[in-house]
Amino acid sequence: MKRKRRSFTADFKARVALEAIKNQHTLQEIASRFEVHPNQVALWKRQALETLPEIFSGSRETREKSDEALRDQLYQQIGRLQVELDWLKKKSGLSS
Repeated sequence: MKRKRRSFTADFKARVALEAIKNQHTLQEIASRFEVHPNQVALWKRQALETLPEIFSGSRETREKSDEALRDQLYQQIGRLQVELDWLKKKSGLSS
């Protein structure tokens, strides 16, 4: 019989990683308390430490600006395609 794979919320992972970053307990102690494997605790700790500098950098603003530029470009393309569609309907006699 196979065990169902467990999935953890981002909040749970953050709590476990924060506990590991504090270094007040060993990874094994944290793992047994939260009922996860010690390797998983180490992985979440490493991921948290790697992404921590991004939180304080301006990368979020840059990402938002690029998303906004992409959104504008897509709206322009939709508008262009809508005009072409209307023109084709008119030429083919399909428009009512």
